[in-house]
Amino acid sequence: MLEKNLSEILKKRFNKVISKASNEEIYLALLELTKGTIKKKGANKGKRKLYYISAEFLIGKLMSNNLINLGLYEEIKEVLAKNGKELAEIEEVELEPSLGNGGLGRLAACFIDSIATLGLNGDGVGLNYHFGLFQQVFEDRKQNTVKNPWITSQSWLNKSNIKFEVPFAGFTATSTLYDIDVTGYDQEASNKLRLFDIDTIDETLVKEGINFNKEDIKKNLTLFLYPDDSDEAGHLLRIYQQYFMVSNAAQLILLEAEENGHDLHKLHEYAVVQINDTHPSMVIPELIRLLGEKGIPMSEAIEIVSKTCAYTNHTILAEALEKWPIAYLQKVVPHLLPIIRELDNQVKLKFKDEKVAIIDKDKRVHMAHMDIHYGYSVNGVAALHTEILKEEELKSFYDIYPEKFNNKTNGITFRRWLIHCNNKLASYIDELIGEGYKKDATKLEELAKFIDDKEVLNKLGEIKKANKLELKEYLKETQGVEIDENSIFDIQIKRLHEYKRQQMNVLYIIHKYLDIKNGNKPTTPITMIFGAKAAPAYIIAQDIIHTILCLQEIINNDPEVNKYLKVVMVENYNVTKASKLIPACDVSEQISLASKEASGTGNMKFMLNGALTLGTEDGANVEIHELVGDENIYIFGESSETVIEHYKKEDYVSKKFYEKPAIKELVNFIISDEMVAIGDEENLTRLHKELINKDWFMTLLDVEDYIETKDIVFKDYEDRETWNKKVLINISKAGFFSSDRTIAQYNEDIWKL
Repeated sequence: MLEKNLSEILKKRFNKVISKASNEEIYLALLELTKGTIKKKGANKGKRKLYYISAEFLIGKLMSNNLINLGLYEEIKEVLAKNGKELAEIEEVELEPSLGNGGLGRLAACFIDSIATLGLNGDGVGLNYHFGLFQQVFEDRKQNTVKNPWITSQSWLNKSNIKFEVPFAGFTATSTLYDIDVTGYDQEASNKLRLFDIDTIDETLVKEGINFNKEDIKKNLTLFLYPDDSDEAGHLLRIYQQYFMVSNAAQLILLEAEENGHDLHKLHEYAVVQINDTHPSMVIPELIRLLGEKGIPMSEAIEIVSKTCAYTNHTILAEALEKWPIAYLQKVVPHLLPIIRELDNQVKLKFKDEKVAIIDKDKRVHMAHMDIHYGYSVNGVAALHTEILKEEELKSFYDIYPEKFNNKTNGITFRRWLIHCNNKLASYIDELIGEGYKKDATKLEELAKFIDDKEVLNKLGEIKKANKLELKEYLKETQGVEIDENSIFDIQIKRLHEYKRQQMNVLYIIHKYLDIKNGNKPTTPITMIFGAKAAPAYIIAQDIIHTILCLQEIINNDPEVNKYLKVVMVENYNVTKASKLIPACDVSEQISLASKEASGTGNMKFMLNGALTLGTEDGANVEIHELVGDENIYIFGESSETVIEHYKKEDYVSKKFYEKPAIKELVNFIISDEMVAIGDEENLTRLHKELINKDWFMTLLDVEDYIETKDIVFKDYEDRETWNKKVLINISKAGFFSSDRTIAQYNEDIWKL
């Protein structure tokens, strides 16, 4: 039947049979077929509806994900193979939507997948960025940024006839709503990702790189995710974007409530808003304003909204908790200020502690404070993270509202991060324990019974080797880089940020390089792989990328060393590349400074795909450690308690650690003759000074323990049978980290859909 349908579409649109059609033509025919199948299914319904508002949805390519969820994947693969076509090649035609950056956006994508899979009535709401974050291009061993267009005339985007007027100081913007269908795994109905765009957008505003006129709001509003905010115009543009997102979301909520005949006085019975990080916080005053326009008194509107909104905190980094100056809000959304001031007054009447005020003495509006006071739930995203929020970062709020605080440990969707990206492993798991784990991930525990089965352990090794070979071919084809599939693949892929400590991994590479130069050759060669984008205004992050690219060149061109050690920085890291890197990984680098990573979800994807974690006791590493036990994870570094104490006492002095000869040698190599000969002295010197004089995320505190532990990891790899036992245990315990479990908990405790 599928073959007949596909053939008919190709005949009608291109007058071709499957075997003679190009990959592009087959992709467009599959797009039509898949969208048609989704349309027939209808939408999830329910008395109460969730609106999951997020600045990012890093959804990745959708074709295979949708085919898997619709139960069509294997049949389509067979139909294409029979006609001499490869689904994997056809996937390459699809452009990856540029709608997110890092873990926050990928989590939101996993969540909307799981919401649909559990058959819940809930949509994602965000913005339709035309160029996303940016496309990363390496030139002269540095990150260069160019726009990343992805919107084509035929795509997953469906233009709706819904339009709203969004008021700003000085002008009113008209929006159009676009929808992307969100399918659930093996479900009769689907949900939507609702993306708002401004009608007056002008892509030609971007002339070179990612530079554009930041003040021409009508033309630039939805061009980029996180526009450079190193100046006032950039800050104001972010406020414009955030308000545009939440005003549209709030208008959509009220429109749908009224269309369904709901009483707005009881809005909380019909709608729940999840504020994902602080970017959508203005939805609170905006909903209050719009309810006021419907004739509801402000005091009642505040009460309604407080029962409708819930807040997820994703960070304890102070700079990530947004605080907008009143002067900026006055320039963009003056009509919200009377409401925000009233919300602040009510707080100040109740609580004298300035730490919980919404407007502080410097006349800045604390978005997270507004979310906590005027939402009914506040959740962290891993057990350790939530405890730190309660005991440290948000303690003043926890003391007032203990009943609002709860933990929801993050999760990932197994459809994308196992069935799709590691089909070989998923098929083998199907053989061993059946397919029940695809709906109930805890069933992976059944794999534990094969712990002493040598045939199973060998097969896991063979699958890993095949995935490494695939990655080798992919990197050769896309980046012209040669790697050895028989080496250990040690991978660190995530946003480039000092707290994630790519710079510590750099010091290990230097240690290994010098060690090999001194004649200590590793038994098995090692391939160190990075993937990361640095925010354009984040100078030190750019310097770290430059340092990695310099090391890559030095090491890969040194015949004495390159047989034993290779360094690869993958260009333009995204979901597509992650899905090729993760199945091939042996050692998963999760080395953030303890207490700084809220959760991490890369750690979960690697674990599920049979990599062993080398990490600090941070974020969800804590829960991975608890699940797999001491023997099956490699933990190093100071505890979060110790780190928090250092910050409180301000007693960490990186220079003291730098003075240790072993550390000094590694840090000084960054500005060595070899590095300066090929690198930019300014970039290298700045990173060198940063590590010695500041090192805010305590790289030098943990680096010796890190080196020692990592050397143990590589030594342990030599006993492949024991290694594969650890791999099996990690896969068997990964079920806890299904986003289906996370979403079921959100629903049970917070949303009650």
